[in-house]
Order: sequence, then C-alpha cells, then structure tokens
Amino acid sequence: MDIDLHDTQRGSGFPLVLLHGNGEESGYFLHQLEYFAQTYRVIAVDTRGHGQSPRGSAPFTLEQFALDLKEFLDGRGLRRVHLLGFSDGANIALLFALRWPEYVQTLILNGANLDPGGVRASVQLPICLGWALAGLCARFDPRAAAKQERLGLMVTQPHIDPASLGALTMPTLVIAGERDMIRAGHTRRICASIPGAELVILPGDHFIANRNSAAFNRAVEDFLRERSRL
Repeated sequence: MDIDLHDTQRGSGFPLVLLHGNGEESGYFLHQLEYFAQTYRVIAVDTRGHGQSPRGSAPFTLEQFALDLKEFLDGRGLRRVHLLGFSDGANIALLFALRWPEYVQTLILNGANLDPGGVRASVQLPICLGWALAGLCARFDPRAAAKQERLGLMVTQPHIDPASLGALTMPTLVIAGERDMIRAGHTRRICASIPGAELVILPGDHFIANRNSAAFNRAVEDFLRERSRL
C-alpha cells in the first residue's frame, strides 16, 4: 500500500471496524466509538484522501478503498472483524465482503447504494452539479480538484450487480433512515438480495448514526448480540 491509513481506536475485545462516508472522517462515529468500546475493540478508519489519511498515488475508487482496508487489516493482524460502513463506507464494506468474505464476521450496511441511481434525484442532481463546477475550477485550485475527486465517487460509483449479493453468507444488517437520501426501494432491494439479511428503518435521515445515535446503537448492538449466539 502506498499510504498508511489513519485510525482511531477505543476499547478491547473482538474488532468492530467502522467506515465513514464520502467527505467524512472517523470522527463521524464519535457516538459509536464510545458506546461500543464497552464491548468491542472499535476501530474507525479514515479512508484514502479523507481525514488524516493521505491521498497517495493509487486510483481514487471504492475498489481501491476496499483494497486499502484489506492491507490495513493485514498490517495489524486482523483476519476476522465485524464490519460497519456508512454511505460510501457501506459501499466499500460491500465490495470488501464480496471479495474477501473470510474476513467478515458480520456485515452492517448503513445507507448503502449499489449504483448512483440508488440516490434520490433531489440529492444526486446537486451532487452532479457540484462535481461539474468543481471540475471547471480544478485546474486552478487544488482544493477544487480534491472536491471534484471526492464528488466523483458519488457521481460515477459504485456499480454492484444485485445478483452478486447472493454470494454473501455472513449475517448482515441493512439499516437506514426513514428520510434517507437512498431510495427506500433501493435499500429494500439490497436487503432482499443478501440471503438472510435483516432490515431496520429508523426515524431520521441519512445520518442516523450521528443524529439518532441512541436508536442506531441499540439496533446494531441487538443485531451483534443476537448473531453472536448463533
């Protein structure tokens, strides 16, 4: 790996890895770090070009971020984890679980989408506009170039075949907000495509882990506790 990913850790026990969304960083999971540290070794990772992790020279794609995660885990001797991803972090988690399922004890997908069309048009259109405008300024402003690259992840990625999700055998929780920016039908399709997956819809928007953390944490804790008994 051409970079060393930054991470924030709390607690001890079986590892619970947290992946933030586009434009976020590990601090997004403040309420989960403290809550789950009572039971787990919680590891919140800054993805490439986010937070305190450097951009590096490798491609800026969700597939590369999944590879970065594998190399991060291998470098720390972590060969089995609970994996929780939010938004683009959930998309990374999906790509990772599809390619390296042996690492994933349980999979928790918060606000995932299989393709850009899974995002509501009222949200996606401004993202596309911002991406185009940032592209106009990118040659003159490095900050605009970085913004264009980040927004490009949401405009052009991911592209995950729903049929491929049938290969996932680990216990999976799909969780979203009632007013999520991901289309409700798209979230249900993800859940229906993963054998045995559970669906939880909570009051709130896309950012339920941060804005409705009590309900979010309880739902995740209940899932992990129940699945640990199986």
